[in-house]
Amino acid sequence: MQIKTYLQQLQKLIPSIWLERIQDIHSSFIVRWILLRGSQPLTFSQKSAIVFSPHQDDETFGCGGMIACKCEQGIPVIVVFLTNGQGSGNIDTESRNKIIQTRRQEAIKALNILGVETSLIHFLEKADGGLQDLKIAEKQEAIAQISELLKHYQPEEIYVPHQKDCHRDHEATYPLVKAAIKQADIKVELFQYPIWLFWRAPLFIMLKLSDIAAAYSFSIISVQDKKNQAIAAYTSQLASLPHGFVNRFLGAYEIFFKVES
Repeated sequence: MQIKTYLQQLQKLIPSIWLERIQDIHSSFIVRWILLRGSQPLTFSQKSAIVFSPHQDDETFGCGGMIACKCEQGIPVIVVFLTNGQGSGNIDTESRNKIIQTRRQEAIKALNILGVETSLIHFLEKADGGLQDLKIAEKQEAIAQISELLKHYQPEEIYVPHQKDCHRDHEATYPLVKAAIKQADIKVELFQYPIWLFWRAPLFIMLKLSDIAAAYSFSIISVQDKKNQAIAAYTSQLASLPHGFVNRFLGAYEIFFKVES
């Protein structure tokens, strides 16, 4: 059963407030399991990195601690946003442009808090919600744009949303980046970061033990306050996100899944 169908059926059967509570318990259980039993510690590296983020906030939620740790050590971190962050819904052009500008400003503020220079933040401006629906020419253009950034910066590490992250744009980002790495012909360490994975993916249905086996935990205790301040910079989005979902990213560890080459 596809995860979208599964969630739609749950939403029909369970009131939203109870569904959110179930997702909160499910997410907390998986995170604790991974941190206590299902992961190995990730050692901080001095390697330069590029973080690919489908929307303005994913980078801070998933990698904010890692970004801050590297920046404090003077290690270059580049952040690339694939979509314009306009959100969904039928709104007029003026309102849409206002949302895009607001989220761009919030992203710059959040990343500046983490230590990323504004000149190292890139916006590709693809349509929010449309990465899976790119036509062949549009997909090739996106891959070429990412490839050029990879060639220019020559990162040693790449961070990208998990390929099973239960969000169309998140799941579409992974193959685009993988194709760009191949096109750029560079050798990098590739890490996946979860955003919606633990919240939406039912254990043993979408999220397998083989997925969890690739998990690494990274301590961000030294920069935890800085990450939480960066998350707070996304004021236009926090009110619409489940409270338990946001709380998961305020902790002392980040979880990554290393892709073996």
